[in-house]
Amino acid sequence: MTASSTRRTPARARTAAVGAIAVAGALILTGCGDQTDKGNDSSTSSSADAPLAGKLPADIKKAGVIKVGSDIAYPPVEYMQGGKAVGIDPDVADALGKQLGVKFQFQNGKFDQLIVGLQSGRANAIMSAMNDTKDRQNGIDSDSGKKVGNGVDFVDYFTAGTSILVQKGNPKGIKTLDDLCGQVVALQRGTTSEGIAKAQNAKCKKDGKKAITLQTFDTDPEALLRLKQGASVADLNDFPVAAYNAKTSGGGKDFEVVGEQIEAGPYGIAVSKDDTQLRDAIQAAMNAIIKNGEYKKILEKWNVTQGGVTEAKINGGS
Repeated sequence: MTASSTRRTPARARTAAVGAIAVAGALILTGCGDQTDKGNDSSTSSSADAPLAGKLPADIKKAGVIKVGSDIAYPPVEYMQGGKAVGIDPDVADALGKQLGVKFQFQNGKFDQLIVGLQSGRANAIMSAMNDTKDRQNGIDSDSGKKVGNGVDFVDYFTAGTSILVQKGNPKGIKTLDDLCGQVVALQRGTTSEGIAKAQNAKCKKDGKKAITLQTFDTDPEALLRLKQGASVADLNDFPVAAYNAKTSGGGKDFEVVGEQIEAGPYGIAVSKDDTQLRDAIQAAMNAIIKNGEYKKILEKWNVTQGGVTEAKINGGS
C-alpha cells in the first residue's frame, strides 16, 4: 500500500465523529461499472460574476474546468445515478464551482490510482472521500515508511472515521476489531480500512490469536457483495458509507453497523504540491461556502452534519 494508492490511510488520534445517517435510495452493488475515466460534470456553468474566479490559475480559469479524479462507487459520498456523479462530493463541487466560476468535471477511476493520475496531470484535483494524512502529504509508503512520491496537499472539508459493517443480526457476534481475529474480512483495497485491518491482524498474531483472512477488492461494492453473501463476516468502511449501506441495502435488511467509530479524521481535496494557487483558491471557495451556508445545506441534505467542519484547513491531517 503506497502513499499514492490509498483511499483513506490510517489516521491516528483524530477528532470528531460523524453522526448517524438516514439517506433514502438503493445501494448500488454494481457501483459504476468499469473504472475508466468517464467525465461527469458536477458543477455550475462558468459565471462572470463568480466572486473568487480571480484566485484561480490562469490556465484553469481560461479552460473553465477543474478535472476531478474520483472513485465514483462510494455512496453517499460519490456514486453514479442516471449516468451522472452524485453525492456529497459532487454537491460540494457544485457549490465550489459557483464561487470559482468553473465546472468541476468528475472523472471515474480506481481509487488506488487517483494520486498517480493527479501527479501525471490527468486530473487537477481529487475528491474521493480521501483522508488527509501525513504519509500522503509527504509521499510516504504507509507500509514500508519509504518515500515513493512527491506527496500532495489537501484542503480539508469533512471529518469521518471507520466503522465495522456486518450482516443484519450480526450472526458472528462481531463487536470490536478484536472479534475479527481468525475471521474473513472483505474490504476495498488501498483504503484506511485495509490499513486498520492489517494493524489489527498484527495485533491478533501478537496476542496469540488466529490471523485475519483479508479479501481485498478494487471497489467497495465488491466487498459488500461478499459480506452480503456470507463469504466474509465484516467490511470495514468509512462511517457515512457504512451507515448508508446499513440503511438502504435490501431495504435495511442486509447490514448493520456495530461498535464505535475508529480513528476519525479529515477528508481532503487533494491537489499537486506544485499547484499552490489552485489549492489556495479551493480553500478560499470552501471557506466561502461554509460562511454563506451552502456547505451546511449540503450536509443536511445527506444527513451528515456531525461530520462538518467550521474551517477549511490545509494539510490538517495527522
